[in-house]
Amino acid sequence: MPKLRGEAFWRETLRSAHYVVAPMVDQSELAWRLLSRRHGAQLCYTPMLHAQVFLRDANYRRENLYDEACPEDRPLIVQFCANDPEVFVQAALLAQDYCDAIDLNLGCPQMIAKRGHYGAFLQEEWDLLQRMILLANEKLSVPITCKIRVFPDIDKTVKYAQMLEKAGCQLLTVHGRTKEQKGPLAGVASWEHIQAVRKAVNIPVFANGNIQCLSDVEECIRKTGVHGVMSAEGNLHNPALFEGRNPLVWEMAEEYLEIVRKYPCPLSYVRAHLFKLWHHTLQVYQQLREELAKVKTLEGIIDVNRELKLRCQEEIANQKEGEKPKEGLPFFHWICQPYIRPGPKERCRENGDSGTEKGVRGKRALEEEEDGNSELLSKNKQKKKLRNPNKSFDPSLKPKYAKCDQCGNPKGNKCVFNMCRGCCKKRAFKEVADCPGHGLLFKTKYEKSLSWQHSQRGIQTPEISQSGDAEVGEMAVLKEAGAS
Repeated sequence: MPKLRGEAFWRETLRSAHYVVAPMVDQSELAWRLLSRRHGAQLCYTPMLHAQVFLRDANYRRENLYDEACPEDRPLIVQFCANDPEVFVQAALLAQDYCDAIDLNLGCPQMIAKRGHYGAFLQEEWDLLQRMILLANEKLSVPITCKIRVFPDIDKTVKYAQMLEKAGCQLLTVHGRTKEQKGPLAGVASWEHIQAVRKAVNIPVFANGNIQCLSDVEECIRKTGVHGVMSAEGNLHNPALFEGRNPLVWEMAEEYLEIVRKYPCPLSYVRAHLFKLWHHTLQVYQQLREELAKVKTLEGIIDVNRELKLRCQEEIANQKEGEKPKEGLPFFHWICQPYIRPGPKERCRENGDSGTEKGVRGKRALEEEEDGNSELLSKNKQKKKLRNPNKSFDPSLKPKYAKCDQCGNPKGNKCVFNMCRGCCKKRAFKEVADCPGHGLLFKTKYEKSLSWQHSQRGIQTPEISQSGDAEVGEMAVLKEAGAS
């Protein structure tokens, strides 16, 4: 049976899905997907999987896809990050029997994607992307889809989308932010870019960005004309978003934890989900935040949820008539609701002392440096500075390491060749020499080998010259030993 393409693929295989849960690393696992499907989601993606690891590691395949096979979890799209056509296709071939399509991640903007050279950091390499999609479209029995971020320029974004369509992409998800728009700098996603792409291509398009409630979904479809809308952060804070409901946070937690009992996942995933579900409530009940962070078992997490439920119910019982939500929230903190990511200045205020009022606080503040340059440091560096006030991040004060004569990496301090370990190993092997500084003993082991061989034959072992070069007689013995 020929595989379906474009509109037919979206209509028949994906069942005309309008409400889509995004691929989220360590957050769109099976248990969360099933919870989201119970509450309105019509299509889900797996977390982003690393194609090279998926190809070589059977445990990784089993833990991330094979063991999660579930009839309720369809339609399902498996997403990979990759930068090599052959690796991408070979990994996809191992996954295609467990899903309805394979998605190529071209949208991840994180530093890990930059270091690994995948995600949004491939968006300028159009020749490579064409080869990857063309090969996947040819070899796979399921359609190939892509998730992208936009360029600042709308025309370039449109040409980018058309190139992917021409290469064989059968469905395109467009996140309306550039790769630079992330974290505190995320800002507002551009639906104008998404609308332009939708008009320019003949394949189905999903929109991603600015989705906090069902009315946002409906407005996005109306303004952009897309086939469906994908949600990530909005879904994490309210898994009933696509139902248009705002349930009690502990009810969603109870339901999720029951699914986790049946379909277990790492406790770190569960904890991360509850930190988002309970985000506003944990600003009030700070002790529960600490308990959730420390708990080591699923039963322990269930106990924390039970305690949170009791405290919220007590607060509801004592609530005064006409009382309104605090901190400018649309609903009371015990109700699932959007989390608006603060900008850089707002985040500073949120983390400052002025953010505390009547037991409600922002994230733990990082102390300002004495020289007032803390804004120039990343959050991790600020934390290191708190632990060690004398620590300096001035590049000019960093120790200078002597470089390897061969490759320029730092050399070993005691290396006899003035090289890094990798280069030293190659040279010591080639010259049958020792380097005690790197623990490489090729010469010593060679001598012991010759000694043992000659002792077996009753032949006296010839000596090795100090230079490490074997004498003619030694080479003859070595060749004889190799032949035997």
